[in-house]
Amino acid sequence: MLRRKMGNIGFESSVLLFGGAKLGSVTQDEADRSIAFALEHGVNHIDTAASYGDSEVRLGKWMPEIRKDVFLATKTAHRGWKEAKEEIYRSLTRLRTDTIDLLQLHAVGTIEELDKCMSAGGALEAALEAKEEGLVRHIGITGHGHSAPAVHLEALRRFAFETVLTPFNYYLYGLPEYRQSFDALVEETKRREVPLRVIKAVAKGPWAVGQTRNHATWYEPFDDQRTIDACVHYALSHEGIHGFASAGDIQLFPKIAAAVEKFGTMDDAEARALLAAIPEYGSPFGAPTSIA
Repeated sequence: MLRRKMGNIGFESSVLLFGGAKLGSVTQDEADRSIAFALEHGVNHIDTAASYGDSEVRLGKWMPEIRKDVFLATKTAHRGWKEAKEEIYRSLTRLRTDTIDLLQLHAVGTIEELDKCMSAGGALEAALEAKEEGLVRHIGITGHGHSAPAVHLEALRRFAFETVLTPFNYYLYGLPEYRQSFDALVEETKRREVPLRVIKAVAKGPWAVGQTRNHATWYEPFDDQRTIDACVHYALSHEGIHGFASAGDIQLFPKIAAAVEKFGTMDDAEARALLAAIPEYGSPFGAPTSIA
């Protein structure tokens, strides 16, 4: 499994993050098989969230055994200090650990959400307090939507976030405004040595109305191996991207891991040609509007 250094944090992380959303509504046995598979294939970075159903509980069973071997990240979607601090304590209990490597302010995709997090008595104050208490080691930010890269760039201007997790794939990067804001975010994260990780690398688009949903993801993912290979190649070959979080479906994870393991066997032109030829490709966030 390919690993890359996480900027100033220094951790040699697998480029594939084990996305904890996939464990939100599965049994412990199903979770155990998926976690064991990830570890056997060299994944050493786990990225979950308090809002991902039972994910933290499913992972918590494993922490006494593997905690020292993995980079453990979770998230809080609360915007106020009190609620966020309570959630941090809850995450520690559910994950059965004394310290979280990375706490991320979750789903910050608009300036309004950023303002709430960074206001007096906001979630950022709770994160900073938890860091001072030794409960978390690093503080990051995540977000969804077409404005996420621009919002995360503004977040870095306001505060020294230590990681960024933002959407990226072939379709999104093809949107001129999105490309411009994403490129600016890449330049800033490179300058600060902040690891930039991405989400939605294998997202095909929103589920169609009435479509049978055969995956647990809230968006429709690609599920054939060749297209997943191209999506993964496109993300990992993009300058400035340290890694990506796997899609929230345990059935897709082996295919995504396989694509990472064969990274480098597909060239850039081949990947772009394959992705460009998909007529139904779209944004998981729906039709784009003006980007902040």
